[in-house]
Amino acid sequence: MTVDAKWLNDEELAAWVRLAAVLELLPGVLDSQLRRDAELTHFDYYALAMLSEAPQRTLRMTSLAAQTNATLPRLSHVIRRLEERGLVERFPCPDDARATNVRLTPAGWDKVRRTAPGHVANVRQHVVDALTPEQVRQLAGITEAILRSLDPDGAMAAMYHRYGRVKGLAELGTAGAEVPVLEPVPA
Repeated sequence: MTVDAKWLNDEELAAWVRLAAVLELLPGVLDSQLRRDAELTHFDYYALAMLSEAPQRTLRMTSLAAQTNATLPRLSHVIRRLEERGLVERFPCPDDARATNVRLTPAGWDKVRRTAPGHVANVRQHVVDALTPEQVRQLAGITEAILRSLDPDGAMAAMYHRYGRVKGLAELGTAGAEVPVLEPVPA
């Protein structure tokens, strides 16, 4: 099957290649630090962090899967490993006997609290501090636009709108003449 493509111009190609490089390099940088300092993968830490932010540090497995963009089989495998380490526990959902809940244990909460400073320092070193404050605001707007393209119905919005929404993005159109700013999301 032949597809007619609108080829990327030089500027678009340069931006795409750089984004692809970030997408390839950043996960390894995040994973390496977490493996070295906490014996966790980035996904392990992300799952623990999502539980740490949940009421009673507990979520249904299906909710945790949605928040981490994981399949249930992948998440079940990861949760089993974390459970073997005493960081989480699974138990039947009291509201729905067909569902399973997962809860962060005290040891898991301690692991998150001890791991977070190094993870934040790594994110700051490799992402935030590489940018000016204006570029951080631009990055928020750029990623919001890409996320709307990747997730047009907002099915994954809970995953990426936890800490703020980009204000003013709808008014920007495709030209992006102004820099959007983050606005806190009401709890």
